[in-house]
Amino acid sequence: MKFYADLHIHSKYSRATSKNMDLQGISEMAKLKGIQLMGTGDFTHPIWLCELTENLESLENGIFEYNGTNFILTCEVCNIYVKNGKYRKNHNIIISPSIELVEKISDYLSRYGKLESNGRPILSLDAGIMFQKIKEIDERIFLIPAHIWTPWFSLFGSKSGFDSIEDCFGSLSDDILALETGLSSDPEMNWTCSKLDIFTLVSNSDAHSPVNIGREANCFNCEMDYDTIMQVIKQGDSSNFPYTIEFFPEEGKYHYDGHRACNVSLHPEQTIKNGINCPKCGRKLTLGVLHRIMQLSDRKLGYKPKGKKPFKKLVPLMEIIAETVKQGKGTKLVENKYRNLVSRLGPELHILIDCDYEDIKKITDEPIALAIQKMRNGEVNVKPGYDGVYGEVTIMDETEEEEQQLELFQ
Repeated sequence: MKFYADLHIHSKYSRATSKNMDLQGISEMAKLKGIQLMGTGDFTHPIWLCELTENLESLENGIFEYNGTNFILTCEVCNIYVKNGKYRKNHNIIISPSIELVEKISDYLSRYGKLESNGRPILSLDAGIMFQKIKEIDERIFLIPAHIWTPWFSLFGSKSGFDSIEDCFGSLSDDILALETGLSSDPEMNWTCSKLDIFTLVSNSDAHSPVNIGREANCFNCEMDYDTIMQVIKQGDSSNFPYTIEFFPEEGKYHYDGHRACNVSLHPEQTIKNGINCPKCGRKLTLGVLHRIMQLSDRKLGYKPKGKKPFKKLVPLMEIIAETVKQGKGTKLVENKYRNLVSRLGPELHILIDCDYEDIKKITDEPIALAIQKMRNGEVNVKPGYDGVYGEVTIMDETEEEEQQLELFQ
């Protein structure tokens, strides 16, 4: 069976997260988006775990169900520690097949941080040691390094990461389930690093609010049970794992180098030429994902390793509608047009990927249909993000926007 999965999100118990990221809110948005399998996120948080235990129905195969949406038990932790004389900050996703094992994981992790303080707990614990210990709890518990290139909190981050997976996880490196590309990189960028070829690349939304669910996701073609999904991810076979759904990586908030306080955004080649200090204030720039990948790469961009699955770069439907009608994503007009499309054509991912252009045009304004078609063709303009500032994606040029605004109100 074909289904979409978003395995990395956060609950309302994580900091800077919407109060609507409860089971009801997650389930409702997953249906609108067309995501059939959601990660629970935050299973180490004691109150969230109680809610999961009370409300999720176990399907007895490592999958759980709530209100017609399937869930898999996941959490993200923040490992902060010193290794090889350097301060490290890594985010890691842990996946478990059962509530009983989650309780054992939480008991172990509680020795290294306050689990009740944040859905994504901060742990004074070496990531490699943590992985070894949770594997000792049960071999069916898996780990995925999260958004592996972001500067501040990731496996390869320019601020506190490592230059190789082995430096972080040692002899357990081969047991890593997969690597998460993150919003600021896509598989093509990761393919420039030959040492990553043996790992499957996954993509997830890291959503802190319902509207962002599914902005990155994974398409599977297999049975929806825990062991099968874990095996399919590990193997990375494109027949069972056809593609991932990606942000345009330039839109991620750490794609370019920069200094947010000075509104300075630089391509890595400019940084390499002029130095790593901000040209306005002299402070060090935050080196972005593109720069870090260039540092560790040994191939040119555009190379595709044999057997690697393809990917699809999408702009979320609400962003497309908002740009076309020149209103914010949170406005009533945008929401009404979004819900009208979904109610009549099917979930968002179906509309963005599979739905016939003529069918879209029959249901909604032609400018919106045209914008979806242009997005499918990769005809977008992106102002890259930097130092915590999201990039901006535009589909229509100024002339098209003026013409289509007239069409919308005729």
